[in-house]
Amino acid sequence: MATEFRFGVGVTRARSRAELVDSARRAEDLGFDVLHVPDHLGGPAPFPVMTTIAMATTTLRVGTFVINSAFYRPALLARDVAALHDLSEGRFELGLGTGYVKEEFDAAGIPFPSARERVDHLKLTTEYMTEHLPDVPIMIAGNGDRVLRIAARSADIIGFTGGDRAATADEDPLADRIAFVRDAAGERFGDLELNLAVTAMPVDDSGRPDLTIPRISLPGLSDEELLRHPGVLSGSVDEIADRIRGYRDVYGINYLIVQMRHAEAFGKVIELLQ
Repeated sequence: MATEFRFGVGVTRARSRAELVDSARRAEDLGFDVLHVPDHLGGPAPFPVMTTIAMATTTLRVGTFVINSAFYRPALLARDVAALHDLSEGRFELGLGTGYVKEEFDAAGIPFPSARERVDHLKLTTEYMTEHLPDVPIMIAGNGDRVLRIAARSADIIGFTGGDRAATADEDPLADRIAFVRDAAGERFGDLELNLAVTAMPVDDSGRPDLTIPRISLPGLSDEELLRHPGVLSGSVDEIADRIRGYRDVYGINYLIVQMRHAEAFGKVIELLQ
C-alpha cells in the first residue's frame, strides 16, 4: 500500500490559456502532484485543458476526475488517452466514472442508460484501457458495490466519496467501503492507492468550511453531520494536517483531492505533511 502522500486539485473553469497556465504553475509551486479536470457539459473540455496544463508544467501530473465513460466508445476514448499520455511524457492518469447526470445526456442527445448499463459500460471501458494502454494509471471513483468491485479488480487508484452518511460511534461508512474493496481486491489490495475527494475546507483563519457543495451532494445530512463527513475538513491548518495523517494511519488513504478554490489554503497543509 502506498504511504507517501499525494495531493490533487480540481480545475472547473478555463476562461483563458493565461489563467489556466497561471493556475497550473501555482498549483505546482504549492506542492500539488496532480491537476484534475472533471467531465461535465458546461465545464471545460478535459483533453484540451489537460494538454495545455501538461505543456506549461514540468512535474505536475494531469488527470480526469472523472471521465463520464458512458459518453464514449472505448476505442475513441483510448485514442485521446494515448495521445495525452505521449504528449505529457507519461504524466497522465485516467479517472473513470459511470456518469450520472441525466440532463447532460439529454443535452448531448445521448440516451440515458440505466444504472446497470452505465456500470457495465464502465467495466467494458476499464477492460479496454487495461488491455490497450497498460502504462496509463486508472482511477475509478464511486461508492456502490458494483463500481467498487470493478475498481478493486482492475484499477490502480480507487476514489472514495467518504460514503453517504457521517460516521457515528456505531458505524464508519468509509471504513466499510474500504473493507469491501479489500475483500474484492484480494492480493491486489496492497498495490492499490486509495483516494478521497474533499469538497469543503476553510479558506481563511475561521476554521469553518463553506458547506455549499456537500449540502448539494449529501442533502440528507445536517450541517453537524456534514462536519463529521470525511470529505469535509474543518479547524486550523495543524488540525487538518493531523486529520489527514489519521486518514492514512486508519484507512490507508494517502491521496487527497481538493477544489481549486481551496488550493492556497490547502497549500499550507501540504507544507506540514511533506
